[in-house]
Amino acid sequence: FIAVAATQAQGKTVVGGAKELRVKETDRIKAIVSELKKMGADIKEKEDGFIVEGPSKLKGAVCESYNDHRIAMSLAVAALLAEGKTVIKNSECIDISFPGFEKILQNLI
Repeated sequence: FIAVAATQAQGKTVVGGAKELRVKETDRIKAIVSELKKMGADIKEKEDGFIVEGPSKLKGAVCESYNDHRIAMSLAVAALLAEGKTVIKNSECIDISFPGFEKILQNLI
């Protein structure tokens, strides 16, 4: 979620010391950088994190969840901020850690 929030913050956000995110369900650094770039974020991958220049006007995109519940939830929040439709492939993986997340998100709209 930090990467998504950083897309809306003014100025540069630098996240480092997070190398362990590369060995979770997926390489979460690579995944979130790749998918937020698709949505128009100014984000760059580092070995141990990422750099975001904000704010970015996000746009809808077809995004991959990488079957990672945290990536999918982050992208769902980004979709709320984006202009246009966002499709998150395999978003049902969210149920692993947060059953009912989609319904709660729908109530925010």
